[in-house]
Amino acid sequence: MAVNAAPSGAWRRFTAATTVLATALAVAACSSDADDDTAPPGDASHSMHAGGSSAPPQPLRAGERFVELRMAEAYTPEPPEGALDEYRCQVLDPGLTEEAFLTGTQVMPENVAIAHHGIVYAVPPRDADAVREQDARTPGLGWRCFGGTGVEGADVEDDDEGADPGAAWVDTWAPGAAETLLDQDAGFKLEPGSLIVFQMHYNLLATDGEPAGSDRSAVRLRLTDGTPQTRELETWSLDAPTDLPCAAGESGPLCDRAASIADVTKRFGPEVGEFADEQVEECNEGGVPTPGDTQVCDHVVEEPVTVFAGFGHMHMLGRSLKVELNPGTPQAKVLLDVPQFDFDDQHMVRLPSPVEVDAGDTLRVTCTHDAGLRQQVPQLSKLPPRYVVWGDGTGDEMCIGIMTVSPREP
Repeated sequence: MAVNAAPSGAWRRFTAATTVLATALAVAACSSDADDDTAPPGDASHSMHAGGSSAPPQPLRAGERFVELRMAEAYTPEPPEGALDEYRCQVLDPGLTEEAFLTGTQVMPENVAIAHHGIVYAVPPRDADAVREQDARTPGLGWRCFGGTGVEGADVEDDDEGADPGAAWVDTWAPGAAETLLDQDAGFKLEPGSLIVFQMHYNLLATDGEPAGSDRSAVRLRLTDGTPQTRELETWSLDAPTDLPCAAGESGPLCDRAASIADVTKRFGPEVGEFADEQVEECNEGGVPTPGDTQVCDHVVEEPVTVFAGFGHMHMLGRSLKVELNPGTPQAKVLLDVPQFDFDDQHMVRLPSPVEVDAGDTLRVTCTHDAGLRQQVPQLSKLPPRYVVWGDGTGDEMCIGIMTVSPREP
């Protein structure tokens, strides 16, 4: 699978920015363990949501300013019938009249009992009207948005022939994340008139599908005017399939792969449901699924970049995740290693020093899941056994290495 500046469709289907998470734009995360090379060991029980990001922001640096954007009103999740998850998008307007660079963010989830992850998208001015129209024609606060922003024309990948880039995934929050703070002259460029689409993934698994109150989360942006030397950042999403059969001793109709995919499709729509087979076709020789705990996908880089940081995202059955550069060659290098994945600590890991990646290089992502954890996590043990494939629900799974990069000259 080739990768370039656009976030992969995988994360959009996850959203699945796709979904989450520590923070996808960091060069350094302001948490006490942000400089660790790996996430700390996690409890096998993978507790649901240990808490949100409540730490105060770091002081402003020269030329920086804060802009805090909060959901217009509190929202009570309403998942589709038969589902426990809802992805809800909100329009937030930073009121930009001049170009600015986003050098840090802090997603502030209000109700962590139901907040699974949040993604921040930057929408360029050309797509602002489409986003506002989507919001206006959808009843209630914001709109349901499985698989991306849900706005036609605003989820364009810039590897689509003849298409301009659309909504850019610039930040994520997941349990364990703190404020994102860049320590270099780099940031995500925001044009005048840009909007923010804030996607929150709500999950009611811990409350058996019953609402656990409402949520009015917020996003704090750290902006600067930039300099002629400011490097533009991008988020790369490196995914691998999830093909985890039912554990020994488990049985049921959803232990069949096709039945499980049909169930995902029913809950989240065809765009999400089709992605399991798309991944297999792109990542596995011959397009044949290889059921098992560990899945791998190689992504061929199409343009030279500098990699600053990354973090891994899986759900409750995740055990380990790794991103490697040019594996099996004398130039091989491990960029991200999470040997004991902890759902409640998906913090950004800064590379000891930036790594230059060239066009033609390979980035390999490897994930290991464990179906046996289903019986150890109280919330998951309530669900019927299933062949686990890629899906937007907390009871489904993902495998994503999320890397913060900046394009460079060849």
